[in-house]
Amino acid sequence: MADVLVLNGPNLNMLGTRQPEVYGHETLADVEALCASTAESLGLGVTCKQSNHEGELVTLIQQARGSAAAIVINPGAYSHTSVAILDALNIFDGPVLEVHISNIHAREAFRHHSFVSQRATGVIAGCGVQGYALALSRIATLLRG
Repeated sequence: MADVLVLNGPNLNMLGTRQPEVYGHETLADVEALCASTAESLGLGVTCKQSNHEGELVTLIQQARGSAAAIVINPGAYSHTSVAILDALNIFDGPVLEVHISNIHAREAFRHHSFVSQRATGVIAGCGVQGYALALSRIATLLRG
């Protein structure tokens, strides 16, 4: 069974209460439950982690080398600022799916660019928390070749 690391960046621990008109009413616990049930249905293992700290996210990505077959990442605001996360993802060998709950391209101009997208195998934006399930489904397809 291939293991997938699902990483969530800053402020995603506030899902359900942070701007529900943008991010919806689902909580991070709801997202993690969705990922677990979707992964199980696809024959994947999943580990979910969240951090508000850039360095911790970098460390988690580095640790995924050799233990995870793929990464799903919602880097939050670090999408637009973190070369460090991009560099860490560049040393990871498996597929990387970038997820954004909102459509970052329909929001403020500074959100239109993502460093992470330069490494991502695919990007899913604007599909709400369903984007995580879509990302896992795509990863299952990629891993099965």
